[in-house]
Amino acid sequence: MFWEFIATIFAGLGGAGIALLLRHLTKKKAPAWFVPAFAGFAMLGFQIQGEYDWYPHQASLLPKGIVVVKTVQEKTLWRPWSYIYPQTVRFIAADMGHSAVNQRHPDWVLVDLYFFERRHSAKRVTQVIDCKNNARSNFFKTAQDSTFAWHKLKSNDPILTTVCAGIGTTH
Repeated sequence: MFWEFIATIFAGLGGAGIALLLRHLTKKKAPAWFVPAFAGFAMLGFQIQGEYDWYPHQASLLPKGIVVVKTVQEKTLWRPWSYIYPQTVRFIAADMGHSAVNQRHPDWVLVDLYFFERRHSAKRVTQVIDCKNNARSNFFKTAQDSTFAWHKLKSNDPILTTVCAGIGTTH
């Protein structure tokens, strides 16, 4: 975040420099307010570009075997351009390269889900997905089969369809 702040300042300085150059080329006929206006637009443009480039950049950094299963796009009042082009602010990725089928319950898949959000650290949550009964549960090492707190999923839930298709299980 610190480097993003520094880059935003430099974008503003660059915008102000362009405005100063325009004023110089027009022999100061361009209004003086061009300088702060260009600086502000350059900083705003840099921030908007960073907001929209965040998701494709993060997704491109995912290692092989980790697939994006769900994205969350947002439209907000303080970003009026997001009503035209919604911004991806969060996404979930599943580590299919290290998922495992339960030996006693072949319809259960153990998978790590990674939750990414702009300006936050990624969070890893290990889940058990029941492909037969369309359910998921948090996994913890001391869990017994009867202690899972199952949460029903819709049959078209992207996490369910991706994880179950990735191991060849139908639901």
